[in-house]
Amino acid sequence: MRRPRLLAGLAGLALTAGLLAGALPAGAAEPAPAQAAASPAYTWKNVRIDGGGFVPGLVFNRTEKNLLYARTDIGGAYRWDQADSAWVPLLDHVGWDDWGHTGVVSLASDAADPDRVYAAVGTYTNDWDPGTGAVLRSADRGATWRRADLPFKLGGNMPGRGMGERLAVDPHDNRILYLGAPSGNGLWRSTDSGATWAKVTSFTNPGGYQQDPTDTSGYNSDEQGIVWVTFDESTGSGTGAGATATKTIYVGVGDKENAVYRSTDAGATWTRLAGQPTGYLAHKGVLDAENGYLYLAYSDTAGPYDGGKGKVWRYATATGEWKDISPVAEADTYHGFSGLTVDRQHPGTVMVSAYSSWWPDTQIFRTTDSGSTWTRAWDYSSYPTRANRYTMDVSSVPWLTWGGNPTPPEQAPKLGWMTEALEIDPFDSDRMLYGTGATVYGTTELTKWDANTDFTIRPMVKGLEETAVLDLVSPPSGAPLISALGDVGGFRHTDLSAVPPMMFTSPNFTSTTSLDYAETKPDVLVRSGHLDGGPRVAFSTDNGANWFAGQEPAGVTGGGSVAAAADGARFVWSPEGTAGVHAATGFGTSWTAATGIPAGATVESDRVDPKTFYGFKDGTFYASADGGLTFTARATGLPAEGPVRFKAVPGKKGDLWLAGGAPDGAYGLWHSTDGGATFAKVAGVDQADAIGFGKAAPGASYPALYSSAKIGGVRGVFRSTDAGATWVRINDDAHQWGWTGATITGDPRVYGRVYVATNGRGVVYGDTAETGGGDGGGTDPGTPPGPAPCTAAYTVQSQWGGGFTGQVTVRNTGTAPLTGWKVGWEYPAGQRVTQAWNAAVVQTGTAVTATHLPYNGTVPAGGSTTFGFNASWTGSNPPPAVLTCS
Repeated sequence: MRRPRLLAGLAGLALTAGLLAGALPAGAAEPAPAQAAASPAYTWKNVRIDGGGFVPGLVFNRTEKNLLYARTDIGGAYRWDQADSAWVPLLDHVGWDDWGHTGVVSLASDAADPDRVYAAVGTYTNDWDPGTGAVLRSADRGATWRRADLPFKLGGNMPGRGMGERLAVDPHDNRILYLGAPSGNGLWRSTDSGATWAKVTSFTNPGGYQQDPTDTSGYNSDEQGIVWVTFDESTGSGTGAGATATKTIYVGVGDKENAVYRSTDAGATWTRLAGQPTGYLAHKGVLDAENGYLYLAYSDTAGPYDGGKGKVWRYATATGEWKDISPVAEADTYHGFSGLTVDRQHPGTVMVSAYSSWWPDTQIFRTTDSGSTWTRAWDYSSYPTRANRYTMDVSSVPWLTWGGNPTPPEQAPKLGWMTEALEIDPFDSDRMLYGTGATVYGTTELTKWDANTDFTIRPMVKGLEETAVLDLVSPPSGAPLISALGDVGGFRHTDLSAVPPMMFTSPNFTSTTSLDYAETKPDVLVRSGHLDGGPRVAFSTDNGANWFAGQEPAGVTGGGSVAAAADGARFVWSPEGTAGVHAATGFGTSWTAATGIPAGATVESDRVDPKTFYGFKDGTFYASADGGLTFTARATGLPAEGPVRFKAVPGKKGDLWLAGGAPDGAYGLWHSTDGGATFAKVAGVDQADAIGFGKAAPGASYPALYSSAKIGGVRGVFRSTDAGATWVRINDDAHQWGWTGATITGDPRVYGRVYVATNGRGVVYGDTAETGGGDGGGTDPGTPPGPAPCTAAYTVQSQWGGGFTGQVTVRNTGTAPLTGWKVGWEYPAGQRVTQAWNAAVVQTGTAVTATHLPYNGTVPAGGSTTFGFNASWTGSNPPPAVLTCS
């Protein structure tokens, strides 16, 4: 689905160094940045949603089983962990300045050296993204990265992003890579494993197709460029030092008359393939070198949303014969083709998707005779009744039904939409995965298709979190977190580690833009969002479990912002459109236009006084004392440019914090204690973009403050436990998640817990190992009480060049339960822990300390628990001589 772009004015903010705890030099322009001072140990996880965005590319390694990568349009790249049946995020280190590098336009996995993987990154080719593109390269499967900046932009979230792959590694001489560039920049090549790049001047067609040449934003009018590169591995030999570079290379171009080119001399010269079809774009080009066929999936547009006609062609590489093998006659198509894959175990078996078939569903086609005959994933038995070859089991991600009960021939859940990524496992003909606009689906029973036996398709998306987060609230009772999200609306999260059963429904907004609860009656909530035709405001009286729509005044075109009175009896709404700010008593059955405040202002409520509401726009702060009916301008001189967000402190009338601004104007954090009559700028905060509150630190009376900010020259997520007098960075360079400026909130029930919004990596939350952290303010998890003894055993689970995964088992050897544990060791050969799970791990020099988390500190007598970590090594990787456990 269309991913929301970042708000204007957010780019160009400083990328800075981070902390040791899990820090990676990954992705930083060489040399790696210096590290800042230490901060409290935090463990970071995703609030589970599972999916939520478009997955345009899946890439299997051709020489190592179960090595699989996924790319997303705005949410980074992932590697599949076969043992856990889950995806591992690879680009969380991308920082604020380089937020565009969370958009991945292509991935390439090196067949000659499976440890090597490459990512072409950049989100927009127009001025929405001020940065240029880059090629990231990793020699440890994405655990760490190095970066080669490019002199042009790449568009991971641009039209045509489902075509590809645009990046490819020579399967024999893996020093050679090709990259297809957009925007008229042509074909590029690296001969040093991605460290440097040069334009291939002999390739002269830059691919000038534009979705909409009249689009003045540069989004739909960008030139598609070079859209895929495919090597014919039969025309090279060997690997490593004795390799002969692959001679024959095919390239797909965004040009409806000249879509496919070939080189037979290792890229020295290029020729348009003679006799090729015209009038369509070649979305994919997949080669079956064993049988000598190049398969091509064509569409009349670049996608991924549109496409009304298409064809599938087969090119015989030895004879030059072209054959139309389309599974549907051109006259009968209402979609384009993409999602093309060959079964490497049985190369005559090919599959292709009707990626742009929105209604009633996508379609997937399969042939076992190289395209002579085809079968479909579903047919009509008697219209509108469908006969499916498959069963959809979405019990692990139940919201994929969208809460719908559609009329046949539509079904819930759908087989999918935007299905441009489709891959059969090269080692297992029964395993197939495909990406959609919301998830990754797959099966391990694919060959049942050919026997006309029902097979099961399930989400294969655990660990891949790709929602864009627009607002978050953590009420003092009920669900710990309620989220407002782009594309999938939002969720009530009763268990952070479990997938919610359903997104918000009744109504189901396409995107929820604003969310609030009544401070003294947190079961009362209000949300606003986007929905074609409305209604665009909804209410709940049971903490978000169920919702009902409100009415809306004339002139509303979008969700805007909304606020609930402290007692839940009144609401103020500032929708998009010409309606302006309105107030309601009760649940939105009748709205009254507010006076004294401009349309489009951001609104919030006082958390104590139920009749006090606040607003902000263009540098002026507004307040209302009569339930939002009339507003008065109060403080001025606040940031007039850039996004600004403000919040009122729970339990303290008139106590307000305001964050935002722009680099070329006022920018920072402001505090008011008089209801917005005056604001004081917080000293030492260079820039701030979001502010939130959580449970006060032990011994403190003022809520903990959290901000996505730049403080002391360092960009990160910060916390203050003394009302903003001092701040400490709580994330690290391994956990930056690109842009985090939309919203942030602490948890009022758990000290130290913070929920961070990302633009494509979902909701991430952090827990601290400090006293009172992560346990609602209980005993210090770093000093477990009692004499109960324990032991710790260290094992290396897997190892590759420069990196390894380790596991430590903590066992209670006493007769009483452990109520907390801490494990320590010294590394003998300079190993460095880069990531950890199920424990808070801190490394100082060679010394490593791991402390339990709130959920695994208690270990019964004779019982055990484990934690794991990733680490780097050089030279050798001997285990620690001694582990201590206390």
